[in-house]
Amino acid sequence: MLRGTKVGLRARHDEDIPLLRTELYDDVVNGSRAEAAPWRPITPGAKDPRLVVDDTNERVVHFSVVELEGGSLIGTATLWGIDTHSRSAHIGLGLFPAARGKGHGTDVVAVLTHYGFVVRGLHRLQIETLADNHAMLRAAAHNGYTREGVLRSSAWVLGEFLDEVILGLLSDEWKQRARS
Repeated sequence: MLRGTKVGLRARHDEDIPLLRTELYDDVVNGSRAEAAPWRPITPGAKDPRLVVDDTNERVVHFSVVELEGGSLIGTATLWGIDTHSRSAHIGLGLFPAARGKGHGTDVVAVLTHYGFVVRGLHRLQIETLADNHAMLRAAAHNGYTREGVLRSSAWVLGEFLDEVILGLLSDEWKQRARS
């Protein structure tokens, strides 16, 4: 398990999937904001491609997020779009509603960043988030990510186009922050 100050990132367990589906994806609003596809219900017991892990896919690493104190499951974290040639990847996370506003997201970003740069040897990490996702924007900024641009009206979410913000961090910038 990877450990932060508040959360741990561990392998996804089969028993995590029903709770992750209920807390993150059965809610139309949350599911629509988290995915780049229209929300649709998934039949209980069906293999949900958002949650079932394929350990043979080298381009994505899925984690379950647990609280260090008590070990409760509180969400998901992902390093995805891993490009071993350019040494880059994207990070993403989803926290249960009850776990939000407690600093867990900032800690997840820190742990994923450490994993990407130290364990995987990547050079660049990127975050894409909706422009109104202030929690993710704060978590990224707290961890040294730079706002690189805005994709205007690029996400169709529940009947309207929303802007997406692109944030990036280079390994040298991250190392420099760690030294100071």
